[in-house]
Amino acid sequence: MSNAAKFGKVAVLFGGKSAERAVSLDSGQAVLEALLRSGVQAEAFDPQERSVTELVGYDRAFIVLHGRGGEDGQIQGVLEWLNLPYTGTGVQGSAIGMDKVKTKQIWQGSDLPTAPYRIITKDSDLDSVIADLGLPVIIKPVHEGSSVGMSKVEKAEDFAAAIEKATHHDAIVMAEKWITGREFTISFLNGQPLPVIRLQPPADVAFYDYEAKYQRNDVEYGIPCGLSEDEEKSLQALCLRAFQAVGAEGWGRIDAMQDEQGNFWLLEVNTVPGMTSHSLVPKAAQAVGYSFDQLCVAILEQTLTQSA
Repeated sequence: MSNAAKFGKVAVLFGGKSAERAVSLDSGQAVLEALLRSGVQAEAFDPQERSVTELVGYDRAFIVLHGRGGEDGQIQGVLEWLNLPYTGTGVQGSAIGMDKVKTKQIWQGSDLPTAPYRIITKDSDLDSVIADLGLPVIIKPVHEGSSVGMSKVEKAEDFAAAIEKATHHDAIVMAEKWITGREFTISFLNGQPLPVIRLQPPADVAFYDYEAKYQRNDVEYGIPCGLSEDEEKSLQALCLRAFQAVGAEGWGRIDAMQDEQGNFWLLEVNTVPGMTSHSLVPKAAQAVGYSFDQLCVAILEQTLTQSA
């Protein structure tokens, strides 16, 4: 137990006020309990319930705030200002990673494959969007995670409802070319890729959406992922380049697709992924021998190399 004393007093930041608050409460509680079991002096800290000025009483922070306010550089900036070491990606990488368009622009500028997209509004010329991207497309709020506000659109007349749903969550909305194929997720720990997981939602689900992520128990998670050894290494290397390109650090996750021709396409980066019983990073870490408790301590250990 004495080994855990090196961390001092740890604030586990979870809850917050984003659209992903409910998931963050689950993730944060799981992390808090894991750290306590490991002997760490950890305490819950919900920025919606307490002033961030109270963080001055802590030695470091474990960020489990999903979505805006926690995954977009805001809380990271506060912690930098307070000289408090924290888990995961810094201010700039967090801000980029939360913005799906900025992420895509950086990947495109780095010659990394990502699906074509268009920023759209209810007044966009949908004929030109369809001409550019084809159908189906997926409509996404640009600044949300956990598939919040996303819809698959297969017919032109369904665009309006999908845009309306997305703008409920974000003023900026994008249409992205639909890629038919297999979906994979690649987790990172200490900046290195873990085994690839194949996501296989049930047949009645159009894509790996919020319900599939958090509420259903019939999603299949393939480890091994079904790729050849060379393909898996190629995908891991691609995602590592993509992770580093946006400035992500430490731990996180990238989602990707393989189309029917065998090409890989990067979807998005998650700089504070879920840490619930359904979550993907714990599943990937378990495949290389980490218990959930060991994973949480390993993520927290990254704060020891930051200069406070």
